Amino acid sequence: MRHVTEHTDVAAVADVPDVADVATTGVATAEVATTEDATAEVATTEDATAEVESVLRGGPFHVALRAAIAARGLPLQRVQHHLSRYGVKVGVTSLSYWQQGARRPQRPESLRAVRALEEILQLPDESLIRLLGDADEHAGPERPAGRSYRAVVEASGVLERLLGELEVPLDSGVHTVGHHERVRVGACRELLGRESQHIVRAHRDGVDRYVAVHHGDPGCAPERMAVRALENCRRGRVRWDNDTGVLVAEFLFDTRLLSGDTFLFRYGFDDGTAGVSTEYVRGFRTAGGQYALQVRFDERALPVRCHRFTQHSAAAPRSGRQSLTLSRLHRSVHLVEPRVRTGMVGIGWDWE
Repeated sequence: MRHVTEHTDVAAVADVPDVADVATTGVATAEVATTEDATAEVATTEDATAEVESVLRGGPFHVALRAAIAARGLPLQRVQHHLSRYGVKVGVTSLSYWQQGARRPQRPESLRAVRALEEILQLPDESLIRLLGDADEHAGPERPAGRSYRAVVEASGVLERLLGELEVPLDSGVHTVGHHERVRVGACRELLGRESQHIVRAHRDGVDRYVAVHHGDPGCAPERMAVRALENCRRGRVRWDNDTGVLVAEFLFDTRLLSGDTFLFRYGFDDGTAGVSTEYVRGFRTAGGQYALQVRFDERALPVRCHRFTQHSAAAPRSGRQSLTLSRLHRSVHLVEPRVRTGMVGIGWDWE
């Protein structure tokens, strides 16, 4: 099954932050509608309604959203204003991205906005949310079976709660310079565990810890996992959620970093509590830094083929698929990203 972890303190890749929006105003010209004009307008409205009903049945999400907004005749600035009345803050740029298919709403706040949009646009309950949940089914053959979009979003909400319990600030105070990760797959094809060597640089004074996230495969038991502080750190507080398989662990440094300081530490998670594993995915909230991933298999259970892939977000289709050659001597495959971009990168493998 699918395994997803995050590069910093988030479970799913967040929506791209809004940028400054420039509103354009047009000059309206008053027109006198004739009877023929009115008849044509009614027909156009009926056509638009029929189109919305059609795309709500089959999707995809961005086409349905665009059709619904067009049918209501609302500019995006007005949509944004209506959302604010529901207590939801979304930028015009994000709304534009959503209806173009360039981004998908993913964060809990964004999903609240989608539910509000269903009311604002007078759509059936869950009609847009369902299209997001069905994203896996429409992503095509490049996307193997794994966690559903809903499962990833649910885990994201759980992660927010767990991080809140640890009082983790949104800005961790460090950014990654290099991260080398080694994943072990066992004789029963299960995810045995992973080990990380992490190099970070502080961008503010006083940082003395790092919070790592482990998201086990479906059916895992976080309470049976072991958290290991291996080098230049010691284990702090640990929190987990059994339903989603999310575990967060605090690793304490032996010093307080000053802005500009680098720090190297090593830690790991022993898992082995779930069933058959078919991939390992790493998410990145911010760009920058080198990332290397190695997956090593037990000699008694070798996959027939391996590949790497990238993914803009949990709801986006996968791309960049490339075959990886398994080293028979060392029973491993790897990938290297010299400078990571926001999104997800991973290695998948087939057992048959």
